[in-house]
Amino acid sequence: MGWLNALFRPWRRLPSELSPARLRVLEKRLGYHFGNPALLVHALKHRSFVYANQGRGLESNERLEFLGDAVLDLVVAESLFRRFPDQREGNLTQSKSVAVSRAVLARRAGDLGLEEFVLLSQEERQSSGGRQPSILSDAFEAVIGAMYLDGGLEPCRRFIERMVLQELGQVIADEEHTNFKSKLLEHTQGLGAGHPKYQVSSEEGPEHCKIFSVEVSVTGRMMGQGRGLSKKEAQQMAAKDALQRLGAL
Repeated sequence: MGWLNALFRPWRRLPSELSPARLRVLEKRLGYHFGNPALLVHALKHRSFVYANQGRGLESNERLEFLGDAVLDLVVAESLFRRFPDQREGNLTQSKSVAVSRAVLARRAGDLGLEEFVLLSQEERQSSGGRQPSILSDAFEAVIGAMYLDGGLEPCRRFIERMVLQELGQVIADEEHTNFKSKLLEHTQGLGAGHPKYQVSSEEGPEHCKIFSVEVSVTGRMMGQGRGLSKKEAQQMAAKDALQRLGAL
């Protein structure tokens, strides 16, 4: 186990989440055996863990996440291109944005039980960081990046097909993941009406739990309203309202 000693020399001890036996459990779930297990360990190192143990973020999984995101985009785009030869670019873009969305990737990471393996600082772990969609989706992409460096594109393709693309039709039909803003933009451009404009009309509640109200207008005419716990969520709800009023949903 020389690779483990080299990788974790600063700590002298391998965290229990990533003992060799635990890594084998994760590899089985991934359906892939790493020739260089250090890459898989690297993919699971959240920056909070690195800062807590080394005081710097150079060894976190963020670079692997960057690479995995690019590999994921390529595989999903190619699959959609081949699967739907009659779909227009806008529809393909919409489908891809759903497939690689944070919500979907976090759900797939949950299916793998990835939260059991992600290395976090004690503080982040105690604040339920292991269940945060952003941390889970980032780790999922980092694992893809590690898999690409270890075995090339084909194992990544098989993994993404199984975990992301197999149930894509069902996911797209799930309203929770629908990008109503993209749909509204595509609809208004098709009508020659240009870009919708979003405006926050009000903010209610304390700073830690604000509710935003947003209006969306098309060619100066208010077409939809929405509310949400973030501006993005409120914009999505406003776009959905506009699409319903336009008879496009």
